[in-house]
Amino acid sequence: MSTVLRATGLSKSFGGLVAVKDVSFEAAPGEIFAIIGPNGAGKTTLLNLVSGLLTPTSGRLELLGTDITAMPTYRRCRLGLGRAFQVVQPFPEMTVAENVLVGAQFGSEGVSSVEARRRADRALERTGLDRLRDQPVEDLNLLQEKRLEIARALATQPKVLLLDEVMAGLRPGEARQAVELVRGVRDEGITVVFIEHVMPVVRDLADRVLVMDHGSELARGTYAEVTSDPRVVEAYLGVEDDGSRDGAERAGVTSADVSSTEVPSAEVPSVHDAPGGDTGDTPGKDA
Repeated sequence: MSTVLRATGLSKSFGGLVAVKDVSFEAAPGEIFAIIGPNGAGKTTLLNLVSGLLTPTSGRLELLGTDITAMPTYRRCRLGLGRAFQVVQPFPEMTVAENVLVGAQFGSEGVSSVEARRRADRALERTGLDRLRDQPVEDLNLLQEKRLEIARALATQPKVLLLDEVMAGLRPGEARQAVELVRGVRDEGITVVFIEHVMPVVRDLADRVLVMDHGSELARGTYAEVTSDPRVVEAYLGVEDDGSRDGAERAGVTSADVSSTEVPSAEVPSVHDAPGGDTGDTPGKDA
């Protein structure tokens, strides 16, 4: 299996606090790779190490075969690493299109204004925001804000897209739309690495899953493999009196909510319907 993103022995300490300890993983082209675990497990810290907002205490990071361990964030972006944050922080004085254009202009070195607008237009279409392009961002609802965050990242033309809890705060129907959007991104060959607490979403999206606890890897494998691991059940999913796992319910969305919610096709434009053809600004609090 070829690899576009590889982390080897990543660790991060803040004084005497070890936030991430010797974590390794790799992601293949077009793979959807999930990172799950209890609050405080070190998931967002790990994503911050990958995106360059934090420098690892030890370990190595490679993107498309290039060592990016000490590379600044903007250079990682230009190499093909995009990120959408859990807390969306757009430029409030700008329109939707102008916010996305920022990503298109600064995501690549030496891009012309014409090409930047083309990339921004494509990102708007891919995320279903083209009809809202002239709207002030303050008029957007939560789902539209999430789409805007992803659009800004897509405008940088990433090979790998990092997503930090993009389902947070969404209703079941909205979560279903977000799931379809992420699938469309993957279908274009973009690798997606995402943090998520909503277990049915992880089940429906992830090819493989990394489970973290207390900063370390607890388990890694397919969704079926990790959710049947007794250590994962004890540390994260939990067990009800009848023996059933309560992780999904504790996350606030049931399997039926996400899987069976009907979403009008007009609300979820396919990535492939768009013609031709990151990142956030502030790290989110670790989840």
